[in-house]
Amino acid sequence: MSGDLFEDSAAERLRKEAPLARRTAPRTLDEVLGQEHILGPGKILRRAIEADRITSLLLYGPPGCGKTALARIIAMRTKASFQPLNAVTSGVKEVRELIAEAKQRRIHEERRTIVFIDEIHRFNRAQQDALLPDVENGNIVLIGATTENPFFAVVAPLLSRSQIFEFKPLTEDTIVALLKRAMEHPDFGFEQYEIRVDEAALAHFAAYAEGDARRALNGLEVALLTTPPQDGVIHVSRAVAAESIQRKLIHYDGTGDSHYDAASAFIKSMRGTDPDSTLYWMAVMLEAGDDPRFVARRICIAAAEDVGNADPMALVLATSAWQACEFIGMPEARILLAQAATYVACAPKSNAAYMGVEAALKRVREAPTIPVPKHLQDASYRGAKSLERGEGYAYPHDTPEGFAAQNYGVGPGTFYQPVDRGVEAEFRARLRSLWKHDGDDAKDHGPNGPEPQGEQG
Repeated sequence: MSGDLFEDSAAERLRKEAPLARRTAPRTLDEVLGQEHILGPGKILRRAIEADRITSLLLYGPPGCGKTALARIIAMRTKASFQPLNAVTSGVKEVRELIAEAKQRRIHEERRTIVFIDEIHRFNRAQQDALLPDVENGNIVLIGATTENPFFAVVAPLLSRSQIFEFKPLTEDTIVALLKRAMEHPDFGFEQYEIRVDEAALAHFAAYAEGDARRALNGLEVALLTTPPQDGVIHVSRAVAAESIQRKLIHYDGTGDSHYDAASAFIKSMRGTDPDSTLYWMAVMLEAGDDPRFVARRICIAAAEDVGNADPMALVLATSAWQACEFIGMPEARILLAQAATYVACAPKSNAAYMGVEAALKRVREAPTIPVPKHLQDASYRGAKSLERGEGYAYPHDTPEGFAAQNYGVGPGTFYQPVDRGVEAEFRARLRSLWKHDGDDAKDHGPNGPEPQGEQG
């Protein structure tokens, strides 16, 4: 009996000493703030939980948005046996033992087993594959929580057997409401004091948490624990909040969705001639620790792909910035990258060269290869003249304009179609002026171009 009392006392003490975020976690669906798109009234996930009819689920979203809290709510509501695992500390051995128990429970008790695996993306392929037969046979219902895109982090067979629900970062208003509710929670833990938290302090916690409720609550708890009470009152001002949560959290996985999404936004902002958004997304990548070389490569690619010959200096500047970053390094490299990125963003745009090589590659891959016309063939070796190689070639520098109209393999305008912007507008005008046949300008052609001209006789 005394052992039971001791254990009960220890459990109660541990509960009171748990972090504020854990003490005040929601216990019912109605207490969950945010995620209305999947947990609002009438939504399928809410209906399944309320009816205790959930099937295998994958809960996907950033930290602190309620995935684990929802799993705890399911554990409290369900009549099934709820078995939690953490992928960081568990392996195949633990999974197999748990599944063996679930099979026995299903046979002898006619009771389902829900297995909740937090950080499921940390299971390797073999560990995930070990779950497949029993998920398929219904021996277990799997709930997996992950901060990474499940389409990359979870094996396809598990994906096909699970419903995927994406959790969104909590809004600042939601986090402020959550903080206020925590201060009224029966397990708040500061009942011996009068608590005053300024609205500006709450706003600071919410802004710097970046959608992470746990981080906001931890910041509030640090503020309350470290602020000396004055006449029984703990007053948390914005200055106190700023000391308690000093650095803004950036949810960013350098190899996952956040990395590629930020890079995509960065590239599209340069392409869209928006230098301000270009600088913002570049700052996100650099602040989160992305390699400046990666940023520099994206700028070089955009300079060629999206600016092209509309402003040939874009590629020159982008390449120079990349090379300079190699021997200057951060933090000064950000200045070079900013100059190159804003130049590319502001430059006139043309993807004519890019589209031209794509069209040419398509022709090479799909159509018979055009033989090199006789007059363009290499005539630099002994015996070439006897084979008539190079015969009839017109040397452009022998003409006043430095141009000789002759067949170079395909017709003008077949692949490269300059736009009427920037330097490329000059190219366009020059090409139209030079490539005249019978007094008419050469016509623009579609991406496949005209049929190649025959050899000169």
